[in-house]
Amino acid sequence: MSQSIEVLNLRTQRDFQYVMKMESQMKSLRTTFRQIEDDRKAIMARNFKELQDKMDELQPLIPVLEQYKTDAKLISQFKEEIRNLSAVLTSIQEEIGAYDYDELYRRVVSLDSRLRNCMNKLTCGKLMKITGPTTIKTSGTRFGAWMTDPLASSKNNRVWYMDSYTNSKIVREYKSMADFVSGLESRTYYLPYKWAGTNHVVYNGSLYYNKEQSNIIVKYSFETGRVLAQRALEHAGFHNVYPYTWGGSSDIDLMADELGMWAVYATNQNAGNIVIAQLEPETLEVLRTWNTEYSKRNAGEAFMICGTLYITNSHMTGAKVYYSYNTKTSTYEYTDIPFHNQYFHMSMLDYNPRDRALYGWNNGHQVLFNVTLFHVIKTEDDS
Repeated sequence: MSQSIEVLNLRTQRDFQYVMKMESQMKSLRTTFRQIEDDRKAIMARNFKELQDKMDELQPLIPVLEQYKTDAKLISQFKEEIRNLSAVLTSIQEEIGAYDYDELYRRVVSLDSRLRNCMNKLTCGKLMKITGPTTIKTSGTRFGAWMTDPLASSKNNRVWYMDSYTNSKIVREYKSMADFVSGLESRTYYLPYKWAGTNHVVYNGSLYYNKEQSNIIVKYSFETGRVLAQRALEHAGFHNVYPYTWGGSSDIDLMADELGMWAVYATNQNAGNIVIAQLEPETLEVLRTWNTEYSKRNAGEAFMICGTLYITNSHMTGAKVYYSYNTKTSTYEYTDIPFHNQYFHMSMLDYNPRDRALYGWNNGHQVLFNVTLFHVIKTEDDS
């Protein structure tokens, strides 16, 4: 910036000389015009020629004057910028001088703790708005699932990727979101059974998925590479009996939220309408069920937030969250929460309570949606 200012100052001095010359010529012209006005009859051809020559000399000065004004403005802006930067640098220098590294680190840790305490005071919220999506990656077929573990520590950001909705056993793992985007795979798992659909969930280090052509849920440990539990969902439809609107053996949808693990499916006993089951993660035992009156075949996708099931009315463009069922009150309501189905076909939409975001598989694109929740702040008096 100092070099730029020096160049501009030199240019300005040069242009100022042109301006002084122009001022002298202007005075000369003024005298000449006065002589012409006093005695118009005495004007001779050489006077016109002299005037014309002077005008020709002045003509190149016009862009010089414009450049002069521009340079003067730039110099003023540079000086102001330098003053601002100097103030910022002085502030930073004073801040660094006031604290050593350990003290700064303690302040950062303290701030992080305070922020987390503030987040803990937020009770479960009600979905108000969905924004996005942000496209993380474009890969795979039209159908698939990708996910992170909502119970993982803040330092554990592993991503799991399961392409297709049928006839596959391969799960790919990435150590971080950055590795996932760049395609740097850290490990590959070969499941003992093929999966059905795209509605799997990773929870506390294990993968939960629907075994192909069955209503059996499988719990597979990534750490041991073994099946830890499996259990059939009683009366649950499977193999495209009660799928979402897009098909794809999406009969059984496994999900997790702030309150635990859930399964969403339909039964003949409930006339093909959605059933919500809360699961015990260790044994896969069904703790409780809720029967809704919303047809599973008319649902595009579904996800749980704070014990409330939210259902979209389509998997295509124009879809919106149309229906919600609150398991705390066993009540439902019709909603109107639109979201942008950017790539026209949604085959997976799951909420992650740690990220407070929706993970989606949007026609071969892995996307993230932000959610806006209406929260109630807990006070010390609240039980």
